[in-house]
Amino acid sequence: MGSMGQVVSVSIRDKQADITLGLSSHSLPIQDDVRDAVTSKLVTAFPGVQANVTFQPHARPAARVGQTALRAKSVIAVGSGKGGVGKSTVAASIALTLRRLGSRVGLMDADVYGPSIPHLLGLSGRPGFSESKRIDPIMLDDNPDLSPMPVMSMGFLVDPNEAVIWRGPMLHGSINQFLGMTEWGELDYLIIDMPPGTGDVALTLSQAIPLAGSVVVCTPQEVALLDAVKAIAMFRKVNIPILGMVENMSGFLCPDCGKTYDIFGAGGAREKAEQMDVSFLGGLPLDIKLRIAGDEGRLPAVIDSDAAARAPLERISQAMVRTLAARNAATPPKPTLPTL
Repeated sequence: MGSMGQVVSVSIRDKQADITLGLSSHSLPIQDDVRDAVTSKLVTAFPGVQANVTFQPHARPAARVGQTALRAKSVIAVGSGKGGVGKSTVAASIALTLRRLGSRVGLMDADVYGPSIPHLLGLSGRPGFSESKRIDPIMLDDNPDLSPMPVMSMGFLVDPNEAVIWRGPMLHGSINQFLGMTEWGELDYLIIDMPPGTGDVALTLSQAIPLAGSVVVCTPQEVALLDAVKAIAMFRKVNIPILGMVENMSGFLCPDCGKTYDIFGAGGAREKAEQMDVSFLGGLPLDIKLRIAGDEGRLPAVIDSDAAARAPLERISQAMVRTLAARNAATPPKPTLPTL
């Protein structure tokens, strides 16, 4: 931290250590982990000292991703082996949760044939073009206390009742345009909602940019886990690191009696993650409030206002960031030379 200029101030008086550290917005979701780690080291090194660790913003510009104009510190794909497991809702919810935890986040809907991100977020409109002929994304700017979130989706470009009937090359071109031709700004995280299955979008992404990792969403029952295994195999085949699995629809808490019902079974994703040597990021219960909010385009409002609905999403998002931080600490990214 010292070499990066993140130690802002240190004051020790009467066995009270007041320390102010700079923390980038990319790491804000796990600021409690950082505080605990620093406090533990101080107490171990200086027994009897009471440590008070606070943070202030630490500017760390995002580097260009690959050879595109995209500037993001971590690009994360959210995929599934099959449709109907709530992948888009999970992708949107993770993006909204990271944003609420203080990070600068963008959300890209790569499900060209069935884009649902605009509906979940309650967004509409048609992207324009900047003076530099780049695409201006639709901005989610619903909360003055949070940074605006750029969103790009095929759902903004076609009529909701029209079907996109494209062959592979056109799909490949649209994904590359979304990535490289959109004015994303400087992001900590770009979350990409992948189409279901094991089609060629993962291959397109792996060739276009270096992804920080992927998250596989599934439900607990065996038929869904069979397809989740295929999604894991796909990401490994195209050399996209797997950050972990999320078990969606993991139990239903009845609002009337308070009893939990495992409608789709329980623990299947955790067991499969252990078998596949993949991290288990957490489970998301069936939540009626979130389901209604997604259907009505009010997902951002509910995630911002409902702490109980947001709690499991925060645990999953923080687990994902921890996995990224641990991996980067073990193998720091190497600087890349520009293409001349």
